[in-house]
Amino acid sequence: MSSKQKGMTFIEVLVALFIIVTGILGAVAMQASAKKASFDAMQRSLASSLAQDILERMRNNNFASLAAYSGTYGDGTAPVQVCDENNFCNAAQLALHDVYEWEQALIGGNVTNNASGLVETTGCITVAGNQVDVVISWEGREKTSDGASENCGDASDKRRQIVVEAFIY
Repeated sequence: MSSKQKGMTFIEVLVALFIIVTGILGAVAMQASAKKASFDAMQRSLASSLAQDILERMRNNNFASLAAYSGTYGDGTAPVQVCDENNFCNAAQLALHDVYEWEQALIGGNVTNNASGLVETTGCITVAGNQVDVVISWEGREKTSDGASENCGDASDKRRQIVVEAFIY
């Protein structure tokens, strides 16, 4: 009597299961890697946006000297004069207030959950005539070589940095 085999053997089921599990684990690893890359891209985008913010503040306050914006920022020290609809400021006071608001955005002081997206943030503004360099340094999540091209922020194997150069008339 001859019998024909119907269905799959146990070995075939194990091989199929191994292939499926390997594919699922690969997809999970790819998702984790994509999430890390997405977070790093968000940090770079936020830093770039913050650099553009202070440049626009400098352009809008065209009566103040550009040198009034020059310095290293990140401690959140409040200016003596607060500029708002109740307290009008001259150009120099407005420059100090602009820097203070920018600092608050840098350190996440204006965010209710104290998470601005950038960690250990330092902003540096240098002015030479009409040329303005804005450097923002922050600490990334992963170790790598120090990302600094300018001396701004603390040296670290997690430091990331962007440099935005502009010309303001």
